[in-house]
Amino acid sequence: MSDTDESTPPTYAIRDPEAFAHNLARFLEEAGTALAAYLKPREEGTTDDDYAEQLTEITRTLTTVADYWLADPVRAMEAQTRLYGTYFALWTTSLARMMGEPVKPVVEPEPTDRRFRSPEWDENRFFDFLKQLYLITSRWAREMVDNAEGLDPHTRHKAEFYINQIASALSPTNFVPTNPDLLKATLESNADNLVRGMHMLAEDIRAGGGTLKIRHSDDTPFAFGENIAMTPGKVVHRNDLCEVIQYAPSTDKVLKRPLLIVPPWINKFYILDLNPQKSFIRWCVEQGHTVFVISWVNPGPKQARKSFEHYMREGIFEALDVVQDICGPVPVNTVGYCVGGTLLSVALAYAAAHGDKRFASATLFATQVDFTHAGDLKVFADEEQISAMERQMSVRGYLEGRDMAVAFNMLRPDDLIWPYIISNYFKGEKPSAFDLLHWNADTTRMPAANHAFYLRNCYLDNKLAKGEMVIDDTRLDLKQVKVPIYNLATREDHIAPPRSVAYASSFFGGKVTFVLTGSGHIAGVINPPSREKYQYWTGRRPRGDSYDTWLEKAEVHPGSWWPHWHQWIVDINGTTVPARDVGNDKHPPMEDAPGTYVRMKA
Repeated sequence: MSDTDESTPPTYAIRDPEAFAHNLARFLEEAGTALAAYLKPREEGTTDDDYAEQLTEITRTLTTVADYWLADPVRAMEAQTRLYGTYFALWTTSLARMMGEPVKPVVEPEPTDRRFRSPEWDENRFFDFLKQLYLITSRWAREMVDNAEGLDPHTRHKAEFYINQIASALSPTNFVPTNPDLLKATLESNADNLVRGMHMLAEDIRAGGGTLKIRHSDDTPFAFGENIAMTPGKVVHRNDLCEVIQYAPSTDKVLKRPLLIVPPWINKFYILDLNPQKSFIRWCVEQGHTVFVISWVNPGPKQARKSFEHYMREGIFEALDVVQDICGPVPVNTVGYCVGGTLLSVALAYAAAHGDKRFASATLFATQVDFTHAGDLKVFADEEQISAMERQMSVRGYLEGRDMAVAFNMLRPDDLIWPYIISNYFKGEKPSAFDLLHWNADTTRMPAANHAFYLRNCYLDNKLAKGEMVIDDTRLDLKQVKVPIYNLATREDHIAPPRSVAYASSFFGGKVTFVLTGSGHIAGVINPPSREKYQYWTGRRPRGDSYDTWLEKAEVHPGSWWPHWHQWIVDINGTTVPARDVGNDKHPPMEDAPGTYVRMKA
């Protein structure tokens, strides 16, 4: 297994056979504990599995691809020949290498592939062979999907997604005997790493209520108001769906027009207030904004029938009432993030249809209003899968937060799933404390009525962009939205792809400023000027599906887009007034920010 000569001790050897055997017994004991944690909620009937439906969907999709290749014997033979020919090339080069001849690899990982960066994957003949065998096979499988003719776009998209998931899961880096780093760690610690890892696995299955909840961060150091969500403010309003938080001013003068932020209810709002150095909320306060934020409830059975309309009325419109009760009857600048931005766009169209003039401007962070280019999340949006999800949600009245977390993690399995499985459960290493990953794991549930409406009207039927969405007997038309729009996309976004966000610019009836920022769905948005990271691009408003052309002509600027956005707000109306108190007689402060709802666990 090693390229060393006979005088060199074997690299892979058990150090202490007795300790190794003892730890293997402990490993099996911990494995039994993990299995019991998995089985207990199923025996008690407190959790439901839909694995059969998922496997049926995967099998049906991949069978469609296989049918294309197997329908023509010549075509099938050519496909097999391509695979076996590459296998043969690998075999011959491996034999030549064993004979001491210098040879080039048949296939190499992509430069961005971090899985095979250990020198052993190149220097050790056995592991190099495994690596190349895996790369050849996984790339051939992807080519089978890419080259299958006659597939409808949605089926092809699903097949590509499923093949990527399978290929990521079957990587040799994910198994102890086929990963040199894991094998060394196991032998050198006499398998103590596996004991620690299996113990953590059992803990994480219990934490997930019988489903593995992969730990991405050490959560113990984080406490609201102490080292996360620290910006001073008060809850000034509460209903069944949300709290409204007003933040204390830090300047003598503030902009006359207040700012209302609508975060996504898929995650908690404090991504915008992680810590003083990265807090968008604190930065806005420092620039002279009177900031209000909606903090959504973590829904349970009580909110099962809360629909998109409820979230609009009891969320955005009720919050607008609160803002104007405190600040006076002035138009309000608004911000919507992700699905919060989609809801804000719905509210803008509804307000336009009814002559509601409370909106002064709208800023959309990584928001989709058209779902033509919605990315890999569209894999889960077809009639069969949405119907299955509706049946699942009807039992409890909501979708479990962990189910949403799994879906988002599957968009980037080589970053958010397998590295943590390897580190946590095979190496037995506890993750370090990281506020962003702590927030990411702080999941929320989805109320059944709201989530079903969103999936069907947006991802499945794309009704908002088509002008076919109906709220309270009102057909929504984004062309009626005349308020200025600041439309922000992030270049490496897997959730709201930049092409999709850019396309949204063409649906609004008023002036749209489209800005593209570096990095992804979170880091691209949470990018304070003090960090001097990334860059952003500006240009003329994209027309239609013209993202690539827009990017070619766009002007790049170093650093954060935040000052550019603030100047955009000031250019619309920069009138200032004396700083406002937090709350008033009608809306007295109820408790300190970040409030109660954000503390509710899924």
